[in-house]
Amino acid sequence: MASETGNNKSALIFDELKKHGRAARIIDVEEEKVKLVIFSFSGEFYAFYGSDIKEILPMVNIFFVPGTPDFILGLINLRGDIESVIDVNYFLSLPACQRTQCGRIAIAEKGGIRSGIILESVTDVADVPVSSIKPSSSMLDSTTKEFVTGETMFKGKNVTVLAIGQILERIRG
Repeated sequence: MASETGNNKSALIFDELKKHGRAARIIDVEEEKVKLVIFSFSGEFYAFYGSDIKEILPMVNIFFVPGTPDFILGLINLRGDIESVIDVNYFLSLPACQRTQCGRIAIAEKGGIRSGIILESVTDVADVPVSSIKPSSSMLDSTTKEFVTGETMFKGKNVTVLAIGQILERIRG
C-alpha cells in the first residue's frame, strides 16, 4: 500500500510539473520589422525607409534648370509628371554623385513633398527589425547629423539611415 501511495504521489508531482512546463512556455512573437531601401555612395551604405520611396527608376535624362540650388540636378518627365531630382550627397558633405547608366533615381515622398533622388546604386530592399536601428553615431558632424535618423547593420556592413523628410524640406526652402 505504501508503495502505491508513493507512486500516486510521484504521478501527481509529475503531472503538476508537466502543467507548469506548459504554462511557462515562451510565446514566439515575431519582432516588428521595417522595410529599408539600402543604397551606396562612394563605398558607404545608406538607407531610406521603404515607406518613403514610391518607386525606383533606371537612370533617365535629367534636364538642367538654370538658377536652381546646387542640390537640385534638374527635372525629369515621369509619365507626364515633372519631378525634380536632387543629389543627396550635397546634404551629406560628400562629392557630387556620378550619373552612370547603373545609377538609379528613387522617387521619394514625405510631408507633401515629392522628388527624385539620384542614387549611385541600390544594394537591396530589406526588412530589418526595428530594434536593430540604433541612434546615430556622435562622431557625425552637425551638418550631416541633421539628415540621419539612425544606423543599423546589414550583411555585416554599417548602414546609415537617412531622414528623407529633412532632406525634402530643403526643397521647400
